Amino acid sequence: MASRYAQVYAAWQKDPQAFWAEAAREIDWIEPPRVIFDEKAGVYGHWFPDAVCNTCWNAVDRHVKAGHGERPAIIYDSPVTDTKRTISYASLLDEVETLAAVLRDFNVGKGDRVIVYMPMIPEAIIGMLACARIGAIHSVVFGGFAARELATRIDDAKPKLVLAASCGIEPGRIVHYKPLLDQAIELSTSKPHAVLMFQRDQGHASLVAGRDHDWAKSVANARAAGQRAACTPLKATDPLYVLYTSGTTGIPKGVVRDNGGHMVALKWSMKNLYGIDPGEVFWAASDVGWVVGHSYIVYAPLLHGATTILYEGKPVGTPDAGAFWRVIEEHNIVALFTAPTAFRAIKKEDPNAEHLKKYSTKSLRTLFLAGERADPDTVQWAERILGVPVIDHWWQTETGWCIVGNPVGLGQLPVKHGSPTVPMPGYDVRIVDEAAKPVADGRMGSIVVKLPLPPGALPTLWQNDERMRESYLVDFPGYYKTADAGYRDADGYLYIMGRTDDIINVAGHRLSTGGMEEVLASHPDVAECAVIGMKDSLKGEAPCGFIVLKSGVTRPHADIEKEIVALVREKIGPVAAFKVAVTVGRLPKTRSGKILRGTMKKIADHDEWSMPATVDDPAIFEEIGDALKHKGV
Repeated sequence: MASRYAQVYAAWQKDPQAFWAEAAREIDWIEPPRVIFDEKAGVYGHWFPDAVCNTCWNAVDRHVKAGHGERPAIIYDSPVTDTKRTISYASLLDEVETLAAVLRDFNVGKGDRVIVYMPMIPEAIIGMLACARIGAIHSVVFGGFAARELATRIDDAKPKLVLAASCGIEPGRIVHYKPLLDQAIELSTSKPHAVLMFQRDQGHASLVAGRDHDWAKSVANARAAGQRAACTPLKATDPLYVLYTSGTTGIPKGVVRDNGGHMVALKWSMKNLYGIDPGEVFWAASDVGWVVGHSYIVYAPLLHGATTILYEGKPVGTPDAGAFWRVIEEHNIVALFTAPTAFRAIKKEDPNAEHLKKYSTKSLRTLFLAGERADPDTVQWAERILGVPVIDHWWQTETGWCIVGNPVGLGQLPVKHGSPTVPMPGYDVRIVDEAAKPVADGRMGSIVVKLPLPPGALPTLWQNDERMRESYLVDFPGYYKTADAGYRDADGYLYIMGRTDDIINVAGHRLSTGGMEEVLASHPDVAECAVIGMKDSLKGEAPCGFIVLKSGVTRPHADIEKEIVALVREKIGPVAAFKVAVTVGRLPKTRSGKILRGTMKKIADHDEWSMPATVDDPAIFEEIGDALKHKGV
């Protein structure tokens, strides 16, 4: 169908308040907004400042009230425990209002913080919704996060209660959470009053008398006593959650999400961006510890009345590179949203997609990619094997939903490989130089968003308006600094080439590591790659490319590395000064799949570095160091 994007975006530009007032009609309000935006409130303004609402009501209760109680809300699929469970909206309501009553028994109420330290199990979602129900502010910390980093989050959020599970399960190993949690509480200055522990069969945790309480027993007692908690009326501007960005140094930034604007933006996105109807099955293959999990495993699908997949597994290894195809077939998934890393991992293990032949993915209409730059080679491979549109889109923890995308629900725009397409309504995206002056089409610059940010984006950082200003609003007055670099083409399509830190300066030439990675990824033997800028006494910086080869490649590594160097010279030119390609067995990544280029650069530069809290496997950094030494770097 012809896309309505241009007219919808123009309508937002013409009258932003009317646009969001219309979108707000999709939400059940206790007191509907009369004021849509107050530019004088908060750091840059507040959306729906006079409205009263409850997110849990909109995500759960209203669907039951509308007669959809038997519709599946959550499908839990856990290959690591060989468990599958479907939870209807009615069952979810029962679980949430009972747990919310338990939270109240611990004197948790409106404005209190609750840390959620759990793996990908239904209780994590139930815990988040129970907090939302009574106005408590949840802060989810990725299950298994290191004790010291968990302690910094405890000290900043000052939670009254911690919701935790005894363990998480990775392929081939059990990660015991309780010792990490106990150590974090010992390290923290602010002590939570209580811990509610969900015991998993794969690893029970010992409980500290007087502080720790058994989740199942507490819930059973509340249910037996007929305890239920109703939804607490909240201001639209009250915080729903705080999610800490995964910084490796200093105090992490607590991104605040409010209740009203968050609901309006996410509800709008499900149909207009993702093209999903209520009752359809949507799968965001992420983790509830990350923003994608908050927005598109938990809140957006449930606000929309869709069915969400909660997957406790990996794209490969649980049990093989056909894991995603099984889940799509078994649950009739219409849209999959994952990181490009997941598809690069599948492509590395199964380059000819042999596993796909065992399954039918006919239910799948669209594959969405986000989280890091989607290189054209991976996008084209996914298009070829799946035969559906592969839609890259770009957003951040801070924005909570898409900044630049291809709105399938409004009618898909032509795909340009390497571009996440165009700004969504609410985002006036500009490409500027260091003086905040617009740059010409095709020229690289800093990507900024004209204030105000739309509903759903962060209004501030947790109890730190000044840090919000310093981090995002000072460098480009009147704009939000994304800290990403890129350019716009003549058709208005945006190209996100990487963090501004990933723009390297080679003998005065500003070059994108993302552009070089595109070239490396186009080599037929390369499964994954990363480019960093190393210190160079002559040129200031020089690029270094790391490549992971596809399974089954037996050619000498030195031959492939020479071809890589020649390919960059051919595609980008001698100006890139690209001379070092290093073959490695794997790349260091966060648990959400982002490549840790910053730490790789410090290793290459022989600078001091600390272990990132979010790294999936710390041993990989030693492998990177050894590979560089072998190259004489």
